[in-house]
Amino acid sequence: MARWLQSGRRRDICFLLAAMEAARGQELKSALESHYDERLEPKAFYGSLSALVDAGFVEKDVEGLHDVYRLTGAGEARVREHGSWVCECLEAEGESESKSSE
Repeated sequence: MARWLQSGRRRDICFLLAAMEAARGQELKSALESHYDERLEPKAFYGSLSALVDAGFVEKDVEGLHDVYRLTGAGEARVREHGSWVCECLEAEGESESKSSE
């Protein structure tokens, strides 16, 4: 799996973009800050976003005065692959918990 999945922030940005379809950088940053209830350093956040663009998982377009970000086909595929894996892990955990309680 690609190195970008090893970064939780990059993963979260991609999952947000999958849900939002497109968003400005500030919208993404605010959504993450709200979810984690802590402020993100702009330099670190935008560094993660730029790394996703450079890797080809996210594309950046200019709409008016704002940069708008979207998942690319490759980004969408990785989000779905990772989401499936997380679901499989949770299902396996649930099965082992139910077996241990029997």
